[in-house]
Amino acid sequence: MAHKEDRTNVMRVLEQKKIPFTPHTYEHEEGVAVDGATVARQLGQDPECVFKTLVARGASRNIYVFVIPVEDTLDLKKAARAVGEKSIEMVHVKEILGLTGYIRGGCSPIGMKKQYPTVFHETAEIVDTIMVSAGKIGFQVELAPAALLELTGASTADLTV
Repeated sequence: MAHKEDRTNVMRVLEQKKIPFTPHTYEHEEGVAVDGATVARQLGQDPECVFKTLVARGASRNIYVFVIPVEDTLDLKKAARAVGEKSIEMVHVKEILGLTGYIRGGCSPIGMKKQYPTVFHETAEIVDTIMVSAGKIGFQVELAPAALLELTGASTADLTV
């Protein structure tokens, strides 16, 4: 069990919903975002099972969340098609905290200020476990993909280049 000070909002949400998870921590420089591939290596995890959370805005001005493997690149055309938008653009880093309640590098699809339409890369359905940010730099959670998809009300699609 994580110490009280090591529990993030994401972990509290998972505990409240009785969704089993494994917490992981990694070393980082305070306040400095670490790229997901580095996090995967530090944790000894397959980068195909470690996912990053990206926040985008559609042509309609609606906000969307896309969750893809850390080494992959979001294909904006595929992302737009997945949510029925004409086009999609990434939100500016300065907007992330206000929209999600999380900072860059600590953004999680779990426990955002508001539940935005969320789409995971289709490979989320074939990995044994999936790892996402626990909502704070230095913390990750690993859980069953089906539980994560259900919790976030997410769909899946081919989203990467």
